[in-house]
Amino acid sequence: MQPPLNIFRAWWPLAASWLFMSIEQPLVGAVIARLADPTVHLAALGGIVFPLALIIEAPIIMLLAASTALSKDRGAYRLIYRFMMVAGLLLSVLHALLAFTPLYDLLIVGLLRPPAEVVEPARWGLMVMLPFTWSIAYRRFHQGLLIRHGRSLSVSVGTLIRLLAIVSGITGGLVIGAPGIVVGTLGIAAGVLTEAAFIGWRVRPIVRGELPEAPDAPLTWAAFARFYTPLALTSFLLLAAQPLGSAALSRMPEALASLAAWPVLASFIFLFRGLGMAYNEVVVATLETRGAWARLRRFSLVLSASMTALLFAVALSPLARGYFGGVMGLEPPLAALASSGLLLALLWPALTVHQSLYQGVLMHSGQTQIITQSVVLSLLTSGLLLLGGALLGTLPGLYVVTTAFVTGSVVQVLWLMYRSRSVLQRLKRDEISVPKASPQVSAAD
Repeated sequence: MQPPLNIFRAWWPLAASWLFMSIEQPLVGAVIARLADPTVHLAALGGIVFPLALIIEAPIIMLLAASTALSKDRGAYRLIYRFMMVAGLLLSVLHALLAFTPLYDLLIVGLLRPPAEVVEPARWGLMVMLPFTWSIAYRRFHQGLLIRHGRSLSVSVGTLIRLLAIVSGITGGLVIGAPGIVVGTLGIAAGVLTEAAFIGWRVRPIVRGELPEAPDAPLTWAAFARFYTPLALTSFLLLAAQPLGSAALSRMPEALASLAAWPVLASFIFLFRGLGMAYNEVVVATLETRGAWARLRRFSLVLSASMTALLFAVALSPLARGYFGGVMGLEPPLAALASSGLLLALLWPALTVHQSLYQGVLMHSGQTQIITQSVVLSLLTSGLLLLGGALLGTLPGLYVVTTAFVTGSVVQVLWLMYRSRSVLQRLKRDEISVPKASPQVSAAD
């Protein structure tokens, strides 16, 4: 007899974790906005430093989903742990080369062509962010293990601790009188290191005593690669869109204002989108329960409708300008630009919920290559719209970038829905979930 499915109970700790994470960028941005040269330092953080840090970590960001799905025994844990450590080290070396060598000027400045006043602050921020990639790899891998073993609450507690550490790091930067970009990145670096340490401590009982020994057909490197490679490529392509947006903003009207306002707007939207992103692991972890699909779909509809209604109410009220101007400290022209852009992003969080729903179905069935296809289509759509906006040169870059990314999300969700049809037909026919793994991975289970 399978246990009853409580989607909300599975979702809320992960949603709380994403919500705490979503507060990170507004918190850092609000501090930078109140220091010297706020427009320059906000543009450096949101237009170069954070997008590039995310691009570098892209190959390991899907370790959360992979660990949730595959860390079923001690052998699988050790294999994925080795991958995490090696990948984290190599990506950290790449980060160091880009931040501390002439590659910064050759590649980053040469390709993104940011405003001249942003170049050096962005270099300082990349230097301070060096611990970012390895810390993210370590904690996301072990968070997946916690989720798989019913310890999701530890994930949200860890993110709350991360927020407290960010405040401590920011305070340290303010005490030494560091520039705004250094204050912000010190906080981020302190946060990810502290969270990684906490998650490592919380996962020890599982690693030491709760993981069973490997079965007769243990997870192999070949099976792991078949499962994980499309996910790694997916995250890389998704995160590549952020520098793509920055490059487009630099080539459109009101470039500096858009570069400064975009990270603040995007971080506010992320407060809502994170609630949908948390749904991916819920789908992966609960699809084996009888009748799960109907309940998961119903919950996704309620969640997406609720977020859209709330965001709509904020966008049409004085709350939007109050948040961007009062809470985030943007100057009035920047606050007005961000408030107008918010109207173009109303459907983005709802699209994220449905993206997580169908991605979770495909991931649980092992068809991860379809997720990559959807991201490629999304980026092609967004890229064409960004190119058109740059060539047209009549609209503020913020409006073009927001519209391009939302439209790309529409295309992505439609493709995921279309390619999920065969899996969903089986779910409805059998009234059970997809198998625990695809044929590609089953030999390794």
